[in-house]
Amino acid sequence: MYVPVILGTAREGRESGKVARFVLGEARKFGFESEVLDVRDYGVPATDRSGGSPAAKRLAEKVSRADALIFVSPEYNHGYPGELKMMVDLLVEEYAGKPAAICAVSSGAVGGARMVEQLRLVLIQLRVVNVPEAVYFPEVGKLFDADGEIIDRESFSRRANRMLADLSWHAGALKAARGKK
Repeated sequence: MYVPVILGTAREGRESGKVARFVLGEARKFGFESEVLDVRDYGVPATDRSGGSPAAKRLAEKVSRADALIFVSPEYNHGYPGELKMMVDLLVEEYAGKPAAICAVSSGAVGGARMVEQLRLVLIQLRVVNVPEAVYFPEVGKLFDADGEIIDRESFSRRANRMLADLSWHAGALKAARGKK
């Protein structure tokens, strides 16, 4: 199964990149074909709803091919980054009927829970099936060492694997259902 990891912030110095690399590694160990789709690589003007830009076409190809999606996003001001919203809004049909899992990143103790709530609402409108299991990375500045490696690998690998198992089950069921259309 092809399951890309969508990195949802373009902010300089972003800690979410470390989380995305960790999640990518866990997804590959789980058996998924995966890559990071960095919002920085798919930036388009906010008013471009044509889908005709080269970036939008590349994104459409990746999301169309995907069996499921994993979003990694920080929480900014109780929500998710604007560039992630613009990236998500580029497409509609390509997301429909596919499951998505969310990994939340936060510098605070709550771990991005409010961002997860908001992103799930938008994904529902796009007919994405939200898997219940999410992974929260609170106080992210303390979770990785100087080389960008997660410190508590065992605990976060266990959490990621619960999410990936949930995502895999939904991806298999929904892929079969999409094939019946």
